[in-house]
Amino acid sequence: MNKPGLILLTGATGYVGGRLLPLLVADGWRVRCLARRPEHLSPRVPAGVEVVPGDLLDAASLSAAMHGVESAFYLVHSMGATGDFETEDRLAAENFAAAARAAGVQRIIYLGGLGEDEPDLSAHLRSRHEVGERLRAHGVPVLEFRASIIIGSGSLSYEMIRALVERLPVMVMPRWVRVTAQPIAIGDVLAYLRAALSCRMASSLIVEIGGPDQVSYGELMREYARQRGLRRWMIPVPLLTPRLSSLWLGLVTPLYARVGRKLVDSLRHPTVVRDDSAQRLFPLRPIGVREAVERALRNEDSSFAQTRWSDALSAAASAPRQWGGTRFGNRLVDSRSVSVAVSSAEVFAAVERIGGAAGWPYANWLWTLRGWLDLLLGGVGMRRGRRDPERLRVGDTLDCWRVEAIQPGQRLRLAAEMKLPGRAWLEFEVQSEGDGARLRQTATFDPLGLWGLAYWYGVWPLHQLVFAGMLRALAQSAGKMDVK
Repeated sequence: MNKPGLILLTGATGYVGGRLLPLLVADGWRVRCLARRPEHLSPRVPAGVEVVPGDLLDAASLSAAMHGVESAFYLVHSMGATGDFETEDRLAAENFAAAARAAGVQRIIYLGGLGEDEPDLSAHLRSRHEVGERLRAHGVPVLEFRASIIIGSGSLSYEMIRALVERLPVMVMPRWVRVTAQPIAIGDVLAYLRAALSCRMASSLIVEIGGPDQVSYGELMREYARQRGLRRWMIPVPLLTPRLSSLWLGLVTPLYARVGRKLVDSLRHPTVVRDDSAQRLFPLRPIGVREAVERALRNEDSSFAQTRWSDALSAAASAPRQWGGTRFGNRLVDSRSVSVAVSSAEVFAAVERIGGAAGWPYANWLWTLRGWLDLLLGGVGMRRGRRDPERLRVGDTLDCWRVEAIQPGQRLRLAAEMKLPGRAWLEFEVQSEGDGARLRQTATFDPLGLWGLAYWYGVWPLHQLVFAGMLRALAQSAGKMDVK
């Protein structure tokens, strides 16, 4: 049964809001999302969620969105803006709070940033605090959470750490890398936001949230490297300005330079919890840094296992093929497909017969050579063959691969067990298409550090030959091929 009251969620396309939305629905709340482009968000929301148009910089567009709302989440910021992001944040908060008061909203829940109110506070943190002040100024009770680094796959800080550690065996460590923070796992942030809906509050509150550990970015990098099995050398340097750091980050991480500069500028200040209001108000006990990184890595694997790459790649199917394939997070993906003029069952049967005594459908001598090289390196090679020449099941060995997942007639995913500087998968998907079927073949690599990247890009030309040939050979063995 749905809970009483209507929740308005802003930032549903963002990192935190996108993860909060399905949890609110699962909790039984009625949810309405505010979006500048509803047509982009509507196909991605759970059933029953209302998506309405509105722009926080346009006060007139907010009245309808606020109608009937009991509680509203404010999970937006303008850090990626090309103009004056402080002015935009200020105006957006003013418009939102005024519309909330006019509509009789009972509370606003806002996620801001930790940091002491000091004269030299960074523009980013100063703006985060000012947004809270502007939201409170219109009389609606505001529950403002202030958080430091959020650890979770996909978060800005985590992605920066991951990219630096994975790509750089030697890293210079400017002063900001040694400043103390109090990271919190994304799961704990979401738990606080959900609990805020039932928290008793007669007036506005500021609640500082964080995990139990106080660490620096450098220590976070070392913990990530430890869990990934990477050895990294970190060299302290006395000076590296935020501008130089942002340009450096722009070269080796997914961050835009302008976002990186604002982020690095805010890291000059310690961001640690100074009061115990979170412990007094909420029966939650956040996890530590080690477990937070473990969960982030584990959730990456879980999300990857559930992903259908054909869906992710469909929007870019007409784009020119890039050197090295397409990047999804830390993984490198090479995906290609053909249309075959026979049934999907016949196509999948051809896929299911690969390997073992029958060999591989294209350049089998290269697979044999790869197997001998693997044996020389202490790997399993190609000598294991397969249990049954016609059928596969989860857990079966298939030469140097193991069957990780199989949906009969539809999908086969193999995990590599050869010696590699990373992890690799080979996946086949078959879907009905008119009078025939479409066969998609996807090779995915999760590189381990710089050597992993060097390996993938080094063998990329060979992959183009072998994987393209294998797809053609599979289609030909299943029936007449019509490449599109």
